Amino acid sequence: MKQFMKLNMAIVVCSIIVFGSAYAQKNPKLTDPEIASVAVTANQVDVNYAKIALTRSKNSDVLKFAQTMSDDHTAVINQAVALVTKLKVTPKDNAVSRKLLSDAEKTKKQLIAKPAKAFDKAYIDNEVAYHKAVISTVEGLLIPQAQNAELKKLLQDVVPTLKAHLAHAEMLQKKIEKK
Repeated sequence: MKQFMKLNMAIVVCSIIVFGSAYAQKNPKLTDPEIASVAVTANQVDVNYAKIALTRSKNSDVLKFAQTMSDDHTAVINQAVALVTKLKVTPKDNAVSRKLLSDAEKTKKQLIAKPAKAFDKAYIDNEVAYHKAVISTVEGLLIPQAQNAELKKLLQDVVPTLKAHLAHAEMLQKKIEKK
């Protein structure tokens, strides 16, 4: 049981580190193309986590949540792509987006390696931590640094959805812990 708790904490800490370390680098200065890259990458990471859950979970609540994550984050990606296309801006890879991808790969491997009984809790724990980190980064780093008004508005408009996702994940977390 202690080993199980350590592994779950490792997933949560990994997710927090994804944004925390990138954010803690003295608030890296990001251009709008870099902000667009971070936004698309962060959403794609969560879509990828949802895909894992959709293949691994047998819990109907977790499956519904994962489908919502996939649908909502894909919609945000589509909005971001439409905006950068309209603005003729190419998202630019950067240290924050690269860190997101490398840390997400580690978390993905940990989730895939989870035994079936432990998967739902690990996935939802990760979603709680990930959404907290994403909200903090969007509000504290991306929005303040966005120069283009339309990009800034897109980021601001997505925050309520991210907070709703967090609330839903926290509700599921409590439900799963009771089992």
